[in-house]
Amino acid sequence: MPHSPDHPVASPAAIQYLRLWLCPGVGPIRFAALLRELGGIDQVLDAGESSLARVEGIGTKTARAIAEARAHTHDQVKRELELAARNGARLICLADDDYPAILKRIDDPPPCLFIRGTLEPADALAMAVVGSRQCTRYGAEQSERFAALLAGAGLTVVSGLARGIDSAAHRGALKAGGRTLAVMGCGLCHIYPSEAQDLFLDIAAHGAVLSELPMNTMPDSSNFPPRNRIIVGLSLGTLVVEAAIKSGAMISARLASEYNREVFALPGPVDRIQSEGCHQLIKTGAAKLVTQLTDILEELGEVGRILGRPDDDAATRMDSDGPQSEDSASDRSGPSAATANPALTADERLIIDAMSADAYSIDELCECLAMPPARIAAGITTLQLKGVLRRADGDRYERAGHR
Repeated sequence: MPHSPDHPVASPAAIQYLRLWLCPGVGPIRFAALLRELGGIDQVLDAGESSLARVEGIGTKTARAIAEARAHTHDQVKRELELAARNGARLICLADDDYPAILKRIDDPPPCLFIRGTLEPADALAMAVVGSRQCTRYGAEQSERFAALLAGAGLTVVSGLARGIDSAAHRGALKAGGRTLAVMGCGLCHIYPSEAQDLFLDIAAHGAVLSELPMNTMPDSSNFPPRNRIIVGLSLGTLVVEAAIKSGAMISARLASEYNREVFALPGPVDRIQSEGCHQLIKTGAAKLVTQLTDILEELGEVGRILGRPDDDAATRMDSDGPQSEDSASDRSGPSAATANPALTADERLIIDAMSADAYSIDELCECLAMPPARIAAGITTLQLKGVLRRADGDRYERAGHR
């Protein structure tokens, strides 16, 4: 996306968030604690050392480091934004309207994300595909095949651009004409692995490449486990194609379970180490066995049923105003989805009945209905697909018509 006054590299809020995010010792958990206990980003940036130290999990040492670093982060922020602009990227933060709502629901969402490419409302319907870097030919073929099937059904494919299973998943989604998101374990000034340059550019053109790390951060093994939580957090579920028992893909599967997201695993040859992790997930009931696309769609409930209809191109109907505009509905000879009273599930009925004429966020609906965030998010997604809800602004939703 070109940068202009209408499309700046970063919002004022994102610039403030980045100032704190660049301070040493401030990870996503401490970042959230500081904002929660001190009242907001401006209050944190203005707080004295003693006030910072009183925040749970901070202490005197980290408070001193934050207080000392704040004086220098203006220049650091300027350099980061210049690098972002030079590399065709932009910065968003948790307070921005276009920050992915589903990612906010994990325990430790990244306060800041650098993005090259575009995020779209349809990316709320996403599936992570992960697995071994040292994959077998079978694994690469199946990763590409299932990613293509998922993309063809209208799901955005999320992975990590690593060698092996990840790269095959991105290629499969792109070959199917779908969208794909790559979450990097380095800054967006670098392409890793180096041979993935063409794939990196294709992903940025038909989806987005994302990183929570400063732009010039070099690839490092310590960066990859934390980025796995973002891959999982952006997705309704995670498909493990091949994985050793001790691997990053198994970390992703565990995180998906902790975040109340679906976990799927593909079986493989019994004599391959790359199959051991998948087989353990299936054997212990931690993942659903997958041999065909319908195994995944069935587990996604109403979302999967809608996506599984061959005559229902659900993903393309989800634009910034929801699945269809009121103007387009009025031009049709038949009733619109919003006025045809489509059948609703119990969760969908609870959500729609809780909403008045106002716009609601997922947080507000969770508090109102005392339902888990994952169930609320899934219900909102299917209500958009049915034309009953539409996005109002940012991560808020409103009824598309009176029922």
